[in-house]
Amino acid sequence: MAGSIEQGSSRTRGNAHLLHFLVRLPRPMETVWRALTTPDGLAGWLTAVDVLEPRLGGAVTLRELGAGRVTAWDVDRVAEYTLEGGGRLRFHLERGRSGGSVLRFTHEFRGETESEERWRARFERLIERLESAS
Repeated sequence: MAGSIEQGSSRTRGNAHLLHFLVRLPRPMETVWRALTTPDGLAGWLTAVDVLEPRLGGAVTLRELGAGRVTAWDVDRVAEYTLEGGGRLRFHLERGRSGGSVLRFTHEFRGETESEERWRARFERLIERLESAS
């Protein structure tokens, strides 16, 4: 099974932006969860992690994106990081077909710091990393 990134959607209201992606991943939820919620996992495709307390209310510092708190945590399903200056990143996992997973991703932010293209490139790195971890 190969991964794929469906067309992202983007909405803007004033200075507030909302990006959504549906990403089909070639590994089971348990494997993908580690890529989204551990320092080593996130460093492999997103950014280095200086702090990550894996629990609701825990501290998080994603080096290139900012510092903040874990604002949602449902083990093996939902991780959400709200970062000062970086907005809100929400990763929602679901079981996919053929042993894979589906990631519903939302990034809510202000300003012009992020783009659909940058997130697409990040998700391509995630897919490559998961596919090579056979």
